Amino acid sequence: MKQIVVIVGHPNKESFNYALADAYVQGALQSEAQVSRINIADLDFNPNMSSGNRQASQLEPDLKEAIEKIKKADHIVWIYPMWWYGSPALMKGFIDRTFLPGIAYKYVEGKAFPKKLFKGKTARLIITADTPRWYDYLFMKSPAINQLKKGTLQFSGVSPVKVSFIAPIIKSKETFRTQWLQKVTALGRDLK
Repeated sequence: MKQIVVIVGHPNKESFNYALADAYVQGALQSEAQVSRINIADLDFNPNMSSGNRQASQLEPDLKEAIEKIKKADHIVWIYPMWWYGSPALMKGFIDRTFLPGIAYKYVEGKAFPKKLFKGKTARLIITADTPRWYDYLFMKSPAINQLKKGTLQFSGVSPVKVSFIAPIIKSKETFRTQWLQKVTALGRDLK
């Protein structure tokens, strides 16, 4: 049975991101996958990595539980808004505190790049934005996608990482949002 973890990076539970997460979970459950969910806004943790990677910081219980869900997952689904061409601060802090050496990757003596500890996992990024995709791609070079896809997930061995970019959300009509909820439910049902 496929293990899925859905991670929601939006701090507001009334956001469209939470409806998208519900839709994905609903679809995945129809495929009889084992689904767990992490709403980063619900976690009690310090998002600041005050020592960097020089010394291990004590992990709060919520982070330990989140790490176990990520380790157990075959497929990781990230749902988050693009703000200032990046992810919300709390989500960035969550990544900093969970994708750590010894968990997501391991330094190897004499090697330029670390060992990828999340090989065999796949991922889907579902990003909401007010910026049209063409502008994000052509002019900004997709930083909110590349940072998580390449800089975190692929660096840790997660591949492939597929992307659904939902925009523009601002002033979007209900039909647009309903169509996306249906598409995301189908992604969940197909375990993509």
